[in-house]
Amino acid sequence: MTGRLSPVSSCGGMRRRGTVRRGAWLLAGLLAAAGAPAGEEAVVPAWLYPANSATAGPKADPGEVLHLEGSGAAFTRAELANLFSAPDWHATEHAPSPAIVARGRAPQVYACGYCHTPTGQGRPENAPLAGLTAAYIAEQVAAFASGRRRGASAAAYPPSELMIQVAKHLKPEETAAAADYFARQTPQRRARIIESARVPRSRVIGLVYAAIAGGGEEPLGPRLLEFAPDPERHELRDDRMQYLAYVPPGSIARGGAIARAGVAGPSSACESCHGPKLKGMGPAPSLAGRSPTYLLRSLYAFKTGRREAGSAVLMQPVTRSLSSAQMIDAVAYAASLPP
Repeated sequence: MTGRLSPVSSCGGMRRRGTVRRGAWLLAGLLAAAGAPAGEEAVVPAWLYPANSATAGPKADPGEVLHLEGSGAAFTRAELANLFSAPDWHATEHAPSPAIVARGRAPQVYACGYCHTPTGQGRPENAPLAGLTAAYIAEQVAAFASGRRRGASAAAYPPSELMIQVAKHLKPEETAAAADYFARQTPQRRARIIESARVPRSRVIGLVYAAIAGGGEEPLGPRLLEFAPDPERHELRDDRMQYLAYVPPGSIARGGAIARAGVAGPSSACESCHGPKLKGMGPAPSLAGRSPTYLLRSLYAFKTGRREAGSAVLMQPVTRSLSSAQMIDAVAYAASLPP
C-alpha cells in the first residue's frame, strides 16, 4: 500500500471520472483559500481533550472475569488492558480480522482493533475507520509516521502519541492488511446529538465525559461534550454503544446550512468536497455519522496547521474561515446523519 490517493472514484467509476472529481476537489479548496477571511485565532479549547483524573479507589483484581450483555465472550481485566489483544465481544458476527488488527506486533505495534475497535467503529478518542477507503487509511498512516499529522493540541495526548508510535513501526504489508480490512467494515452511527443549553455535570472516564449521578446540571455554553451513557460499557470497550453528544441549540440546522452553502461561498461548503449528505466523494472521506468529538479535533488540527498531509492543503484555508461555534455546528450536523 503506497498511501497515495487513488484517482478512481469511491463509487467505482472510470479513472477519468475520478480524476475530474479530484480536480474539482482541489479547485474548491483553492477557491476557498483565495476568498477565506482570516477567522478567529486557532486556540484549541481544553474541553476538547478530556483528561482522566487520578482517583483513589480500591485496586481492581486483574483476574476478575468480565462479561458484556448480549455477548457470549468473557475477558479478564488484565486482558482488557492488554494493548496487544483487541477485546472482540462479537467475534462470531464479522469476518476474521488480520493478525495486525487483532494482536498487533510486539513490542512496538499495538493491535489496531484495540483502539479503533475490532470492526473499526472507533471511540470519541480514536478515529472511526469503518467504511473509509483503504487508500485513505493508508495515506493517514503514512502521515502519522512522517510527522505531518499530529493532534490539534500541542500538549501530549495519549491516543495521538500511540498512533504516531505505531505508524512509525508498521510494515507496508501490515498497513495494507489493516486498511483493506477496515475499509470492508460497515460504519455505525457513533453518537446521538442532543441540542441543549444545559448538560449534566461530569467527570472523565476513559478520556470521555460521564455524568455524575445526582450531580445536577451546568450550562453547556459554546462547547461540544460527548458522554458515555454507560461508563462501564465504555470501559469494557463495547463497540456497539452509542455515545451522547451535547451541542448548543440550533447546531444541526446551522451546520446543515454550512454543509450545503459554506461560509465563504459555495466552494467552502462541506458537500462540495465530501458529497451530498457528507457520504464521501472521490478522495474526500465520508463524514456522516462519525464521532463529533473526533471530527471537531480534526478541524482544529487543520486550523492550527498541525495536520499538514494530504487534504490539509485544502482544509486549512476552509477551517480558517470557520469560527469555533461554526465548527461545532458543522460536526454536529455531520454526526447526526446516517452513515
